[in-house]
Amino acid sequence: MAYLTSLFDNPLLLGFIILAIATLILLGLVIWMYMKLRRFLVSVDAHNISDSLSHVSNNLSELQTFRSEMEKYLLGVEKRLRKSVQSVHTVRFNPFKGTGGGGNQSFATTLINEEGDGVIISSLYSRDHVSIFSKPVKNHNSEYELSEEERESLNKAKGGLR
Repeated sequence: MAYLTSLFDNPLLLGFIILAIATLILLGLVIWMYMKLRRFLVSVDAHNISDSLSHVSNNLSELQTFRSEMEKYLLGVEKRLRKSVQSVHTVRFNPFKGTGGGGNQSFATTLINEEGDGVIISSLYSRDHVSIFSKPVKNHNSEYELSEEERESLNKAKGGLR
């Protein structure tokens, strides 16, 4: 207790102790603020907020460029995809009903894209020979006369779109 009384009697020592405590508190606060700033700075080599914001701005520019290029690419893919075959349907049939020739070996297959353009491939099978026909399709219609089976194949392929 006598030691504490002598401590309060010496104002210079008391001032030194108060300043040391204040310095330690401020040092702890500076270290805490430095740690928070380090978490805020994005780039590895960023030493201040300006460097960090510059890094973020550059990354944003790169992302915008990438997005723009990706949108152009996807538009091209969409365009090509609309032109590709989107629906296929095959109808098998016997063109010589009652004569016993062919069975259900004949077929009509329709291949069309999203816009209804494509082709109908038909095959007529008999014991003696096989005939293959191809008829273009534009906007879900053909300029050539379609058989019943070809029409059925086209309508079912059309129904298979979306």
